[in-house]
Amino acid sequence: MREPRIIFMGTPEFGNAILEELLAEKRNIVAVVCQPDKKVGRKQEIVFPVVKQTALDHDIPVIQPLKIREEYEEVLSYQPDLIVTCAYGQIIPDAVLNYPELGCINVHSSLLPKLRGGAPIQHAIIDGYNETGVTIMEMVKKMDAGAIISQVSCDIDINDTYGSLHDKLIALAVDLLRETMPSVIEQTYVPIQQDEEQVTFGFNISKEEEKLDFTKSYMEVYNRARGLIPAPCAYFTVDDKKVKVWDIKTTDITSDEANGYISFVDDKIAVTVEGRILLINELQLEGKQRMKARDFRNGAGRNWEGKVAK
Repeated sequence: MREPRIIFMGTPEFGNAILEELLAEKRNIVAVVCQPDKKVGRKQEIVFPVVKQTALDHDIPVIQPLKIREEYEEVLSYQPDLIVTCAYGQIIPDAVLNYPELGCINVHSSLLPKLRGGAPIQHAIIDGYNETGVTIMEMVKKMDAGAIISQVSCDIDINDTYGSLHDKLIALAVDLLRETMPSVIEQTYVPIQQDEEQVTFGFNISKEEEKLDFTKSYMEVYNRARGLIPAPCAYFTVDDKKVKVWDIKTTDITSDEANGYISFVDDKIAVTVEGRILLINELQLEGKQRMKARDFRNGAGRNWEGKVAK
């Protein structure tokens, strides 16, 4: 049996780990599809998606349609037998989904049917889940609704951030793909239909969702903050200026102050929520660089004692 012609579709670091696994397993990757390059920073320098750079390093053709639902003919010209996707970032049209003989599969970072959508890792933490995982599924037109091929679970630690959970799930996804690919190629797996009554969603984070609300419960505030570290970072305001949170921890320290009241404990910023203290060890003021709370207290933070974060 010849090695099937595979097109990989993905864009960010998670997708890149999947591409690298396929390459390590000597799969026949005939093309890579990713989002267009972006202009970044004040100088508007062009930055490649990490997946594109990996493809170029391996002399694999790269396709970057602005809208794949309108620009898919080049994808089909590579005559894929199988399409593997992971965090691509666009809805794939039926013409592409229906083309490969072995189908299209997607590596998704949640335990489907939980947390369908573009930000399942962030939402697993924000929404207070104790467990999440990785699912490899058949792709269908409806978002993340295809039959499950394989799954693996992962506990969420109380100290996990989006970044740390992201890295745990990458490691699990790579192993799961390695174990699952033979059954996909040989078409021996038994698909499991998703239970629609169990569906939840983890849509992309909106600007409004980045703001902390200190009138919410203690764990809701903590989970939102750590669920957005290191990107896009949750924020609150003091004197109408944004303050991004880069490092936050729970404590058993109690407080009689109002929600959002700011003090300092052990050179860390202490914010009262529901009569308990959340400690912020690293922050970023609007227009400034990230800094440790200790350095902030010794500088601009001298006037923060007793102010209320909003």
